[in-house]
Amino acid sequence: MSATAAIHVAKKQLGLDDDTIRDVYERVTGKRSLRDMSSVEQNNVVQELRRGGFKPASVGSRKRLEGKYAAKLQALWIAAWNLGIVTNNDDRALIAFVERQTGLSHVRFLHDAGDAAKAIEALKAWMTREAGVDWAVTFEAAHWQRLPGAQVALAQWQILFKAGPMRERGRDFRSIVAQLAKPLDQMVSEDWPVVMNALGKQIREVKAQ
Repeated sequence: MSATAAIHVAKKQLGLDDDTIRDVYERVTGKRSLRDMSSVEQNNVVQELRRGGFKPASVGSRKRLEGKYAAKLQALWIAAWNLGIVTNNDDRALIAFVERQTGLSHVRFLHDAGDAAKAIEALKAWMTREAGVDWAVTFEAAHWQRLPGAQVALAQWQILFKAGPMRERGRDFRSIVAQLAKPLDQMVSEDWPVVMNALGKQIREVKAQ
């Protein structure tokens, strides 16, 4: 797999949107476009994404979902998987779920802005009902509280706290985030997938017991 292909796969796997992945590019290479990078710089980006939790797909893996709004929907689906309310993080499961919830064809919700918005809101509403994700942003909210990744991670922590592991260890949200990534007040969008993936693994382990 080429470096550019690996980066596109990592973007989907880690649930990164366009702005976030470009922030990674800039942090690693000083450039915000793959086309402006040398092959060495592209490989450096791949290594950074590996450090963030990216695991390259095995040979023969299925072609990734295409469409202007695919990345946003995939990011939400992976978040739902990490919340423990999705048992299959495959794109086909995502398509089937959204088609059932909205009655829209995936050809439409992957490419049409209005239909994509309906699909995105349906997913977010479901995540609120099933996992308690609070998407609301108040005027007084800190910067990190305004980030979708933080909103999902906080819901994950609450799930684990209620289930016992976090409460038994006396682990508050701030200390968990600092252990997995960096101090809470320093967290930016690109940092949250690492936290969500780690907490998601713990949630799946708890549910499997």
